[in-house]
Amino acid sequence: MAKKLLVTILSSILIVSACSKTQTSNNETPIAVKNDVTKTIDKPQMELPNFAQLVKLVGNTVVNITTESVLGQGPDSQVEGLDPNDPLSELFKRLVPGQSQAQPQVRHSLGSGFIISSDGYILTNAHVVDGAKKITVKTSDKQELDAKLIGLDKKTDIALLKVSATGLPAVTIGDPNQLDVGEWVAAVGAPFGFDNSVTQGIVSAKGRNLPSDNYVPFIQTDVPINPGNSGGPLFNLKAQVVGINSQIYSRSGGYMGIGFSIPIDIAMNIANQLKRYGKVSHGQLGVQFQPVTKQLARSFGLNKPRGALVANIVPGSGAEKAGIKVGDIILKADDKSLDDVGALPMIVGSKKPGDKISLELFRNNKILTIEAVLTGTDESQVAANGQTNSKTLQLDSFGLTVANIDAKTKQQMHLSDTGVIVTNTKDAAQMSGILPGDIILSINNILIRDINQVKAIVGFSKTIVVLILRNNQQMFVTLSIE
Repeated sequence: MAKKLLVTILSSILIVSACSKTQTSNNETPIAVKNDVTKTIDKPQMELPNFAQLVKLVGNTVVNITTESVLGQGPDSQVEGLDPNDPLSELFKRLVPGQSQAQPQVRHSLGSGFIISSDGYILTNAHVVDGAKKITVKTSDKQELDAKLIGLDKKTDIALLKVSATGLPAVTIGDPNQLDVGEWVAAVGAPFGFDNSVTQGIVSAKGRNLPSDNYVPFIQTDVPINPGNSGGPLFNLKAQVVGINSQIYSRSGGYMGIGFSIPIDIAMNIANQLKRYGKVSHGQLGVQFQPVTKQLARSFGLNKPRGALVANIVPGSGAEKAGIKVGDIILKADDKSLDDVGALPMIVGSKKPGDKISLELFRNNKILTIEAVLTGTDESQVAANGQTNSKTLQLDSFGLTVANIDAKTKQQMHLSDTGVIVTNTKDAAQMSGILPGDIILSINNILIRDINQVKAIVGFSKTIVVLILRNNQQMFVTLSIE
């Protein structure tokens, strides 16, 4: 019995040994494992970068900026958030008499900047120094220098400062077009006033378009950026500036993992104009446009939603002279497809007045190519809500109330003899986004002169297409009660 047991154990050992040998033998073909990954990542790329050398190289090029501004300067102080020419501003002054007696208050603000030339030129954000009566720059070696504002451009949020000094350390300008999503970057600035703070992260996205900034294709990063970082530089691992930290996305006012930087090539273009002329003039095509929705694409015969639908053309503009018409859809600008409608103002705004731009249009189911000459931006054009007379029309089925506009107000608004004003909205009109104060220019592509014409055109319609004017912008809106 014992002999039989011993034979059994020895047989088991031999079987295990044979299996082991089979798995490790060089004479046997191993089982193939399918692997779809054909590219490998080098080990050095997987290691976290060390920013110590970078900070030593560029830390002295970053400055802290302190500004002083005066608020509430007597009777002429305007209501915050309102244009001084807005009729509502005067109304607030009458309703709130104490507003005109506000006592002057000094407000201090903090920001960051960086030296771009050894003779004292400094870049920062326009919102850091806008309205400042005094600007002080503090360098890394604790020097405090008075700075002069050379100029600023609110559209791109860029400002150029100058201090009286020479031999200053200056940054090296990089190429943001060479940035890759996922690449490491670092920010240097003064968040919450803490001097020369360094934070790091990666590029999250490029060419990001924000609703409030139509002229800048932002670099999005997850670099911790907080109040006080505004205007500071964004560096790549070569210690080159690739952007200016400008905005954060936050619900609390603090870091939420999403920051936006202005590409340095755009900033330097603005800085050169400010240095030479003291102001910036962006190219302007002279069209007001809106995105093409699926419904609009179908209506115009376009195969899919894309491009910019022209809703209005500025008289005398390059667009008018080039023959662009309301209802045209701009598909390309300088051979760049407008799959994202926000790309159009960035392409146009990067050019100067007098420059030419090539446009591909969709009109009446045909593709046209034209060339337009850009004009300068006109900051003086400010839309105002019209005054009405007492006669109104209620379109209960659409939830819309409109009124006539007096001839004098039409003349002031350059409306010729066109337009009625919206005085109230509810139901379908409210849900479509139409607001009181909007001007209705046409209904179903028929120009509107007064409310009698509105009544005749609408009749018993269940769907109407309305062209409205709001804040000097025109847009098409579809109202339907079905």
